[in-house]
Amino acid sequence: MNRLEPRTSRRSLLRQLTCLSLGLPLARAAATAGTPDDTDYQDLRGSVQLKYADLAATLSPQDDKWLDDLERACFQFFWEQANPQVGLIKDRCNARAQDESLAASIASTGFGLTAICIGDQRGYIGHAEARLRVLRTLSFLWHKLPTQHGFFYHFANLNTGERMWDSEVSSVDTAILLCGVLTCRQHFHDRDIDEMAHAIFDRVDWRWLSEDTSLVSQGWMPEIGFIPSRWGSYSELMMIYLLGMGSQSYPLAKETWSAWKRPIFEYEGMRYIGSFAPLFVYQYSQAWFDFRHKRDLYADYFLNSAVATEVHRRFCVSLHAQFSDYSDDVWGITASDSTHGYVVWGGPPAKGPIDGTIVPCAAGGSLPFQPAAALRALRTIQDRYPNAWCRYGFVDALNPLTGWYDTDVIGIDLGITMLMAENLRTSFVWDTFMKNPEAQRGMALAGFERYNADSL
Repeated sequence: MNRLEPRTSRRSLLRQLTCLSLGLPLARAAATAGTPDDTDYQDLRGSVQLKYADLAATLSPQDDKWLDDLERACFQFFWEQANPQVGLIKDRCNARAQDESLAASIASTGFGLTAICIGDQRGYIGHAEARLRVLRTLSFLWHKLPTQHGFFYHFANLNTGERMWDSEVSSVDTAILLCGVLTCRQHFHDRDIDEMAHAIFDRVDWRWLSEDTSLVSQGWMPEIGFIPSRWGSYSELMMIYLLGMGSQSYPLAKETWSAWKRPIFEYEGMRYIGSFAPLFVYQYSQAWFDFRHKRDLYADYFLNSAVATEVHRRFCVSLHAQFSDYSDDVWGITASDSTHGYVVWGGPPAKGPIDGTIVPCAAGGSLPFQPAAALRALRTIQDRYPNAWCRYGFVDALNPLTGWYDTDVIGIDLGITMLMAENLRTSFVWDTFMKNPEAQRGMALAGFERYNADSL
């Protein structure tokens, strides 16, 4: 496999993709220019062709057992591929051989902290062991891991915490880490965990990365200063702004919530706020923030992700004539490994170029949004392509048309699968995380209110 250097992150590739996509035709999908006015958003609400009743999932005992096996496998990655003394978790590892890599990522660690809460809740690990691992992780984050104004570097040495490669101080990866930290604070009800979680969160100066504008920078590097790219259009950015607005020490102004654009896309008559980026952008913030039965001035973002997921499923099915492995039973393309290295791909419109690769976490992260379709896809992949399954669940990607199966798993992809599986089953992550006053305050300032979506 001709892998990209690890320092080529998902975010840096997305920055390149955003620039390239400005000239792409939308083919069967269409997007409006700029941010629509409120009339367009009112039309969007009325045109959503999904209701919560349509998404209600009654899991059979067999399905629930299968999801439990999936979660247990994912959990093993976060428990085993970590330094137990400092708590940092590898960005990725080879699941087929002894892995000696030393690159940890703070995003993987954030997913991993949440995974430990799930593992403790479900009895995958003893409570005392789970608590000790979390305490050691938070202590290292607070006392040892380098920061800039409270933000962490994207990649760190697994053993020392030193910055690796030329990685950036990352706003989104720090946000993912903080979501994990806050989940632990609410789950364990432990004074030491509570105090360190407060300290880690309150240290973050959200206003530093927004400088003199309402939009937060994607990061900072000592060599160049602030990264010019900002979080200015719909993506996984919601967690950044909601956490920042929820801060009491260095809060973002509530006006920042309306500063970023929400382009409207249309595909086969289905309209939704969207992005040129892959499917994960509709998933990450919603692994922790519970948007169900809530809306702000612009949208119900949970139903919006459900529509975007259904659009992506239909898009994959439409490619069946070109790539026979895509079907109603097997679908899902999002940023992943490939035979050509790490690729940020998806659609509509097609980006990649797509070559028949299947990415299991695309369906895994979609479990709450399209339960029946996502579960069917995951179970079919396991049954039809057994080489896609490993000790830690699914390998990151596979291409049945060429016989290629990845040797690696990636922490954030296992993480979104595990968290969304648990949210589908019990809402545990949502219910736990949303007890945090920071999360509640951020959503209140953003103008979220509960409503009866199925009455529209």
